[in-house]
Amino acid sequence: MKRWHDMPFGATVLEHGQCRFRLWAPAARTVELCLELGTDEETLAMDAQEHGWFETTQPLRGTRTRYRYRIDANIRVPDPASRYNPLDVHGPSEVVDPRRFEWQDGDWTGRPWEDAVIYELHVGAFTREGSFRGVESRLDYLAELGVTAVELMPLADFPGARGWGYDGVLPFAPDASYGSPEELKRLVQAAHRCGLMVLLDVVYNHFGPEGNYLHAYAPQFFTERHQTPWGAAINFSDALSRVVRDFFIHNALYWLEEFHFDGLRLDAVHAIADDSPVHILTELADAVHAGPGRGRAVHLVLENDLNRARFLKRDAAGRPQHYTAQWNDDFHHAAHVALTGEDDGYYADFGEYTAGKLARCLSEGFAYQGDPSPFRGHAPRGEPSSDLPPEAFVNFLQNHDQVGNRAFGERLVNLVEERRLAVAVTILLLAPSPPLLFMGEEFGAASPFLFFCDLGAELATAVREGRRKEFSRFERFKDPAAAAKLPDPGAQATFQCSRLDWDSLAAPAHARWLEFYRRLLGVRRRFIAPALPRLQPGGVRRTMHAERALEVRWRTLDGAELSLAANLGEAPARVEALPGSEVLYATDPSAAPTGALPPWSVLVRYG
Repeated sequence: MKRWHDMPFGATVLEHGQCRFRLWAPAARTVELCLELGTDEETLAMDAQEHGWFETTQPLRGTRTRYRYRIDANIRVPDPASRYNPLDVHGPSEVVDPRRFEWQDGDWTGRPWEDAVIYELHVGAFTREGSFRGVESRLDYLAELGVTAVELMPLADFPGARGWGYDGVLPFAPDASYGSPEELKRLVQAAHRCGLMVLLDVVYNHFGPEGNYLHAYAPQFFTERHQTPWGAAINFSDALSRVVRDFFIHNALYWLEEFHFDGLRLDAVHAIADDSPVHILTELADAVHAGPGRGRAVHLVLENDLNRARFLKRDAAGRPQHYTAQWNDDFHHAAHVALTGEDDGYYADFGEYTAGKLARCLSEGFAYQGDPSPFRGHAPRGEPSSDLPPEAFVNFLQNHDQVGNRAFGERLVNLVEERRLAVAVTILLLAPSPPLLFMGEEFGAASPFLFFCDLGAELATAVREGRRKEFSRFERFKDPAAAAKLPDPGAQATFQCSRLDWDSLAAPAHARWLEFYRRLLGVRRRFIAPALPRLQPGGVRRTMHAERALEVRWRTLDGAELSLAANLGEAPARVEALPGSEVLYATDPSAAPTGALPPWSVLVRYG
């Protein structure tokens, strides 16, 4: 089976050994195609067309033709729609013919979202190999763990040999440090053979600071009318924005069609500025549902600090109209404060009524649904979400941000005593909302996950100093000597110590954590996931049995109830009896029949 996505830009292989090259360069007077022929180069004029387009069709020079564009007889740039840039972001692009790959997963139509147990990983740090092949070698392990969806941190080509991926500049090119496009396709295909969905994290709110040449020939890609933390916003609504919108819509379709991904996670969409009558997020989702989403299960997930529930709305049949789910930062923040007591920065919003806010997340999705946010100067944050099903919210205790944005990248296993963390993990894995695990979490990985990058000298210095300045607002880092101890993001050692240590699985403590996660995910697979399609819309209620003891009950269409009760305090508490119910899991089995909740305990019942 062949899979490809036709695009109005980039290098498109045609019949009879021909290739069409097309670039949008509205600020350029001339554009030339520079073909690399060994140590030589052939330069060919491209025809200027309407609305800033330049195009030429040429015979391919071998199976791995490399090329660049020369702008105004001056600067050479890679193709912004490059399918592969083997020599990194400043090097030439390489023509890829997607029809050369023979797919073997034609019977794969995806999995329903209620099955989702998501495992977020960084390709470079997940295994010692740091490659697509390395991830492929661990797929059986993930399937046996109980994971159903692998989520890859961004792959769009970024500068250097290591980075988180959020500073990508070639959105269509899988980063060459991880392997070739064909190796990525083999990874997706192998995951499908294991019954695993594969989701991809994509960044549509900015381009990285190094290797972005768009300003040289297409400054209309950006607008000064809106500003983001990375500078001028991407132009989704000013003059010439149609091409920009199409660029990102095609990018989403490209990953889903040409690479057969099962879904996308859109990073930080609150930083996307769009004044159009139809928001780019809506138009993109409509294109996905009308395209690859017609014949298989395709899931779109948002990260949105504004808690805009409007993008998560369901139709009369309960199906997502646009986006399947959103990462629920509110759940993480409430759980983190309950576990650690940390209440500075954005955790200030959860320092009071912590358990109650966690209960609201479990029962209604967002803790902040238009409520005043102390962290934001008491400005309202969020939109009402109580009408949305639990599946609309991806819950997590750790992810790349919440671990990697700590000064020393500490994981919860290094911050919280075991009994407390076990309670939080139980809530995460046995509540109805799809849980997300961050790589290594399941075996209590001791290795940190730090912020790392591989930028040019000037940018590397700016990032290092900027990170020290960022943490200087914390009391422990106000002393310059203390700030100097922060790991250098540009140092290779920072990246190396962020890699998972798989050999540690032999240690009893790590093996114990792994067995704990496997056991809970087994309970989820056998009891929780099958109940999700039967949950009654609006049939949820929550009760606080003490200041730090909560219970949430979800009623099913056949009259049964799923109950999750948790005590997050040091004082014992008690919950009501649930006649005829089965105890699915109890931290203290001896206390379960009486409804007792000892300190830091969980009781999950169904019936």
